[in-house]
Order: sequence, then C-alpha cells, then structure tokens
Amino acid sequence: MLNRNQVRTAFIINAMLLMVNVVKAGGNQPPSDSLNQLHATEQLRFDSVMLQIYGLPDMSQAPAIKMNKNAKKFVQDYIEDNEETLEEIKAKSANAFRIINQVFTRYQLPTELKYLAVIESELNTHARSHVGAVGTWQLMAPTARILSLKVTSKYDERTHLYKSTVAAARYLNDLYDIFGDWLLVIAAYNTGPGNVMKAIKKSGSRDFWKLQNYLPLETRLHVKKFIGTHYFFEGKGSVTTLTKQEVITHRNAMMKFLVEQNSIQDEKEVTKSNDQPVDERLANVKVNGELIHDEE
Repeated sequence: MLNRNQVRTAFIINAMLLMVNVVKAGGNQPPSDSLNQLHATEQLRFDSVMLQIYGLPDMSQAPAIKMNKNAKKFVQDYIEDNEETLEEIKAKSANAFRIINQVFTRYQLPTELKYLAVIESELNTHARSHVGAVGTWQLMAPTARILSLKVTSKYDERTHLYKSTVAAARYLNDLYDIFGDWLLVIAAYNTGPGNVMKAIKKSGSRDFWKLQNYLPLETRLHVKKFIGTHYFFEGKGSVTTLTKQEVITHRNAMMKFLVEQNSIQDEKEVTKSNDQPVDERLANVKVNGELIHDEE
C-alpha cells in the first residue's frame, strides 16, 4: 500500500504529466472543463504554471527556462531599441490581455502567445497592413473567413477583439497540430505553414534555429521579435520561446527537480517523526482503530 508521501509524489507527477500533455478536445470547439477530456499524447503542451505547483517546499531553485544562445544578442538589441514603444503598449495592454488570456485559457493555449498580438499590431484592433491583413491578429480575409469570421465591405469581424482572438486561437491550435513546436507555429503564422514545411524539407531539421535561414527574413525576425517581446513583458521565457527539443529537456529537468524536492520533504518528515519522544509516538499508534497507549 502506498504511504501518504508516495501518494503525494504520485499525485504531483501525474499533475505534471497532465500539464505536459494537455490536448484540446473536440476539434476546433472549446475544450470541456472536465479532466476526463484530457489525455496523454506525444504532443508536448505545458505552460510556465508548472513552475508554480502548489505544495512544494522550495520552488526558488527550480530549473529556469533558458534562452537559446542564437536569440540572446537579438533580444538584447531589440528590447533596447524598442523599449519606449513597448512601454507604451504595456501601459494600455491590461484590457486586451485580459480578453486574450481568457480565450487562450479556454482553448488550452499558453497565454504567453498573447505577445504575438503585440508584434502583429501593437494591440491595435483596427491595424491594417499593406497586404490587407486587418485587426489585432492581422488576419487576411480568406483566412478569417475560413476561421468563421465575417468579412464584408460593411462589417469586418477582424476588428472585433474577442471574435478575432477566438479565430486566432483556433488557427494557432491548428498550426500546433501540424508542427508541435511553438517557434515553428509563430513562423507559420507569419509566412504560412507551406513555407515552414519547405524550410523543414530543405534544412532536414525541425529545429527553428537550424532551419531559420531557409525562411524569409521577415519571418526569421518575426519569431525573434516575439521572443524579445516575451522577455520584455515577462522578464523570462516560457514554453513558447523554446523549440520542441528544448521543451522536452526542460520538462525532464523539472520532473527530476520535483522528485528530488519530494524526497527532501519526505526525509524531513521522517526526521521530524524520529525526533518525536517515544511516548508521543506511541500515543498516536492505533491497532484496529484503538489507541494502544493508555493514558495514566
């Protein structure tokens, strides 16, 4: 029979696996709240919430998400060159981020993907590009219609923050189903999945940092701008700033850390129990539900 500490460890590890393998249910429909809808797949989908698991004694030493060395110089320069603009966007971002967070949580997407909207449109619902992309998420009309948005000469739902965010969430989920890698998803959002597939084929790799030179310059910069914006707002990275292999490496480090932390906690509890006076320990021992240590 498992003791209480073993049960706790098993519970935490299972909770970790749920977060790692969360998958949307029911195609493009919003997922159910029921845990019965969650099932493990090879798709790795977890959020930085894994660093805030309740009940662990010391998360300050948890493995940090590391920035890829290929991004460091760009991110540093990008934040330095765009700090004023980013500060202005941040000052007016609360309402937009609240709505985006709600939608992305509903669609089981990492909420950090909201920073894609910052580099797409600076959170401007009426932004329009020179090629005709419109709204916070800069959707082209054909793509918007496929995602069930109404786009006519009189009414364009791409300018509606909530509706366009739902459409973007559906599209991001579709792209993740194709690539299983958030950096490739962001690249595909900019240049289209076909171009990313071509880059994978030409490079022989699914690692963004190895295939990036087979992508358009604008797309390479788009992904790096996302990472830079993420670090500006968060001060750290998340699953969305990592390649799939980096996600796996970080997940394994986190799992090892969780097991070690629980072992430490178990040892502390055993030591505490052993330090307890014998009389006090006997007072808590029961046989068939009855105390075997009688009080005098």
